[in-house]
Amino acid sequence: MVITSSPQPPPAEALLRFLRQDLGLSDNALELGLRQCQLEQAPLPAVLWRFGLISVEQLDQLWSWQALQEAPPEPIQ
Repeated sequence: MVITSSPQPPPAEALLRFLRQDLGLSDNALELGLRQCQLEQAPLPAVLWRFGLISVEQLDQLWSWQALQEAPPEPIQ
């Protein structure tokens, strides 16, 4: 179990959409992950992986996707 002392922000809709559409997570799997995420105050990706709802490869895909979302946009030349 991963428990942190600082509250985790709710996952962004874009993340939930990625998990459903790109990784194929079911609504039930997401609901379980979200409930556990709140109980533990742990990041959703860590909870999903720990519960076996996503594989290590999918976790890597998720991290890559998150990094792209956080990257500043390329300047237009």
